Amino acid sequence: MSGFAAPWSCCFNRIVAAVILCLFVFGTSSPSECRAEDDGIGYRHTPLLPNSKWRVNDRSRPQPPKVAPGKSPGTPPADAVILFDGKDFSQWEHAKSTDNAKDIDPKIIEDGAFNILKTDQIQTKRHFGDCQLHIEWATPEKADGNNWGNSGIFFLGNYELQIIESHDSKMYADGMAGALYGQTPPLVNAARKPGRWQTFDVVFTAPRFDGEKLLSPAYITVLWNGVLVQNHTEVMGSTRWETFPSYRSFESTGPLVLQQHGSAVRYRNIWIRPLKRE
Repeated sequence: MSGFAAPWSCCFNRIVAAVILCLFVFGTSSPSECRAEDDGIGYRHTPLLPNSKWRVNDRSRPQPPKVAPGKSPGTPPADAVILFDGKDFSQWEHAKSTDNAKDIDPKIIEDGAFNILKTDQIQTKRHFGDCQLHIEWATPEKADGNNWGNSGIFFLGNYELQIIESHDSKMYADGMAGALYGQTPPLVNAARKPGRWQTFDVVFTAPRFDGEKLLSPAYITVLWNGVLVQNHTEVMGSTRWETFPSYRSFESTGPLVLQQHGSAVRYRNIWIRPLKRE
């Protein structure tokens, strides 16, 4: 009889394993009971997704909230925070601490845009972490010094997406427009001619920390004039000049800062959508 023990034992073990798998996948309900509730708009008999409480095509998984999109490309969706709509600076303050108490004079707004030389460096009053940003900018039509069109967008006040004239002038690759400054050049140069309006559409993922320990770095995705130039690019740390970046701030939220770097860069139509991870 010993010659038959191994095959029967093997079969028994397989049956037990199958039962355990069914219990894991279907819970206390049998596959037939689960299938009885399937109605074509969702299922209960399907496997669990990895690291999730939801099943494949789960009938009970909550639907995403509806958001009305903008009426035309570049216009803000219904859930956006309007940072600048061409009328006022109520969302902004001077970035230099000594000037924070001073309001930014709306009289400097011209044709729905403002010149960063007239506002000086500014930052949002509100702090943001993970976000989607739309911003439109234009460099001066003619060269205005070595910093022709030089400005920048600092996420959390630390991580710079570069703005500079990059159509007719040449800058080192990780310092041209669309670069994560001092770290990663854009995939391509999508610059329009000087003086013309350009757009950045950005998805920014903030870094995460445990005290001063980096758990996950920041990431940035950028479409420049509709062209992908940064594709989930890892941010190596806070932007620094002529030296290697490092994480010097241990915050996962912060203000959005627009840099004044000695050039008359103009801005308009700025909006942002705070993002939440599931």
